[in-house]
Amino acid sequence: MVIETLSIVVKEGFSDQVAQRFSAEAAVEKAEGFVDLSVLVKKARKGEEEIIVMIRWENEAMWKQWELSEPHLEGHRQERKHGKPDFVLSSKSDVYTVKAVKKP
Repeated sequence: MVIETLSIVVKEGFSDQVAQRFSAEAAVEKAEGFVDLSVLVKKARKGEEEIIVMIRWENEAMWKQWELSEPHLEGHRQERKHGKPDFVLSSKSDVYTVKAVKKP
């Protein structure tokens, strides 16, 4: 399993707007190998809020297939065209390979 995380820091008061965007129905849900998507919000400090979007994939090949897919690339083209909202202070993406999972 592979987990992609997006960490987005926004001005205070805007985390719900970002969470709603990632909670809405999207093409990623139909992608082969998509397991699930979670949206986490952390009120880090006054003036800023952090949102973590965690997307789980069956394996690295499925994640790479999504990264190169037309729906994913079109989403990034639209983002570049419109630019990031001014309330977004920073963002970064990371990918992790799951090495262990514990369940009850």
